[in-house]
Amino acid sequence: MTDQAVHESLLESSVFVMAPVGSIVVERNEKVGETEFSALSVGKRGVTPQLAGVAKSQTEGDRKLVRAGDLVINSRSDRRGASGLANQDGSVSVVYSVMTPRPELLVPEYGHHLFRSIAFQDEFFRWGTGIVDDLWSTNFTRMSRIRVPLPPLEVQRELAARLDEADDMIAKLDELTDALRARAIDTAALFGLSEEGSRRGEDAQSPLSGTPEHWDRTKFGYDFTESTERNGENPPGPLLSISEYRGVELNTRTDGQQASLDVAKYRVVRPNQLAANMMWLNHGGLGVSSLTGYISPDYKAFWISPRFHPRYVHHLLRSPRYVDYFGAIGTGVRPNAQRVTKTALDMMPLPLPPMDEQQRIADHLDEVTGRIDGMLSKIASLRDLLVKRSSAFLLDVVTGRKEVA
Repeated sequence: MTDQAVHESLLESSVFVMAPVGSIVVERNEKVGETEFSALSVGKRGVTPQLAGVAKSQTEGDRKLVRAGDLVINSRSDRRGASGLANQDGSVSVVYSVMTPRPELLVPEYGHHLFRSIAFQDEFFRWGTGIVDDLWSTNFTRMSRIRVPLPPLEVQRELAARLDEADDMIAKLDELTDALRARAIDTAALFGLSEEGSRRGEDAQSPLSGTPEHWDRTKFGYDFTESTERNGENPPGPLLSISEYRGVELNTRTDGQQASLDVAKYRVVRPNQLAANMMWLNHGGLGVSSLTGYISPDYKAFWISPRFHPRYVHHLLRSPRYVDYFGAIGTGVRPNAQRVTKTALDMMPLPLPPMDEQQRIADHLDEVTGRIDGMLSKIASLRDLLVKRSSAFLLDVVTGRKEVA
């Protein structure tokens, strides 16, 4: 704990009172069932109704109650920005910290923006503990010690109102992003699926439902072989990450936890291999790599049989149909960490069109998603800029460098 004692947070203020988080909120730790209180999601968009494709907890009663006006934050420090103010009653996984603001000290809307600010996220991460880069967490006890600035209530309200305006613009960008993604990955249109083409007796909930009669069927385990290659002493390439938006890409993060200093056990990924974050498949956490590099040892890499075109596989398994399917077969008690086991993955049914059709589908989707990815990239850059400017404005106000007005 020595490092916490000497470290000076960016949030330190000489103009406003500094207070530990534990003194301005009351932890809510009431356990409820999902049948009593509907599930909520907590992510970069704040606290929202449960997102589609998120598997339900296997222990329905093991959830925390959330009341409208509570602040909620994901204790997993690698989920940066996954926090916010709840506008409705509901329930969340036990991995979240749920807090009720003390009304005489903390304006809930100010707490919402404070906890989502980059400076607070950095502090939250710094107070975390863990030995695996994907399981780094900051529990409420540790979080409660983080000191934050407390302007007068009126200043808190004025600052929150200004930042709400930026949030409204960010929300509009998120809506545009959703519309573009939906347009890019319309499963029925782009994979040739139709009710007329489905085989008789096929389960409507199956990911194969609606596939053309002349397409073959197979299972994942028949055509995908896990690669066990590890870095050893000489990594063959750079650190890679698996984006839910783009698939496998260079890891360019400069914030938060990076790879361990010892990367000998990290898993190697080669071009045309499928890489998968088995705890994030229900959010699109997989893709076929075009790069040589290495990924977390907790992820998996698979060789693809020559019966499949790699780019067809990439688009197929990232389509809404399969993202929803991963949510259905995932297991776990945390909505944002539903693991799909290798056994379940091996049993997953896959449509196997003739190779020339796979090629046409892949070429078409590469073209469509390429154009849309360009637009999404510009929207993401603008969104990041708004988030950074909002965080910088909050920091300037609470440290006395600017006034709200």
